[in-house]
Amino acid sequence: MAERVLLDTDIGNDIDDAVCLAYLLAQPSCDLLGITTVTAAPVDRASLASVLCRVAGRSVPILPGAGVPLVGPPVQAPPSQAAALARWPHDTVFPVGEAVEFMRRTIRAHPGEVTLLTIGPLTNVALLFAVDPVIPSLLRRLVLMGGAFTVGFGPEWNIHNDPYAAARVYAASARTHRSVGLDVTTRVRMNAADFLARCDHPLLHPVADMASSWFAERPHVTFHDPLAAATIFAPDLCGFARGEVTVDTRTGATGWRARADGPHEVADTVNPDAFISHYFATVFGGG
Repeated sequence: MAERVLLDTDIGNDIDDAVCLAYLLAQPSCDLLGITTVTAAPVDRASLASVLCRVAGRSVPILPGAGVPLVGPPVQAPPSQAAALARWPHDTVFPVGEAVEFMRRTIRAHPGEVTLLTIGPLTNVALLFAVDPVIPSLLRRLVLMGGAFTVGFGPEWNIHNDPYAAARVYAASARTHRSVGLDVTTRVRMNAADFLARCDHPLLHPVADMASSWFAERPHVTFHDPLAAATIFAPDLCGFARGEVTVDTRTGATGWRARADGPHEVADTVNPDAFISHYFATVFGGG
């Protein structure tokens, strides 16, 4: 049976969100139920997500969510990749203010079947859990690209952008509460030239275009978000440890304590070569 997935994303700054969405759209085992966007200029982010959905020939509900953190001023800048919208057909009208309710209704319509994949700040998810505290227990999985669980890493960007939201999300009880953190994702990287050379597929053409602003300032792509997504369909790509995550709401730093009966699991190993092979095989071959 296909995996039912809800994606919550801050697509538009780091290119890995678009790389992740392309993977989900190509993954034959993914039933992508909807996309919600979060943080600065969420409507522009929704438009960027719609570019990839259109190229894939998919009609996926896309809803802009929260544009500011629960507490404090915004940290994230508007999406630099929005410049690519002038070159690609995209949606411009979205149901504003309905993202959290859409997530709530979708999860309640499929109890025990939905994986909520979060690859941005956790504002939308914290609001969802506040509105309906039963939701975490109705998920099949909660999978986050977030946190850093080894000394010398972090604070990780998604947690840092809204640490109060992150603290609430980590306090929620889900049957599988998984984090793929910075200390593991940074091991999976390609230089810009090698990545662009492998973008010879219609679904990756807009990704390569959006990546121009990213590669203008750095020479590589790190597969933070796609790695988190891939663990849903190929869990052997990473190893996981069980324990408890804490969040410092002042800094967004994540603490980790190993515990056999802990409520959280975090990735602690990864096979980078296997991931790269899996990613491009999925996008190019649908498997």
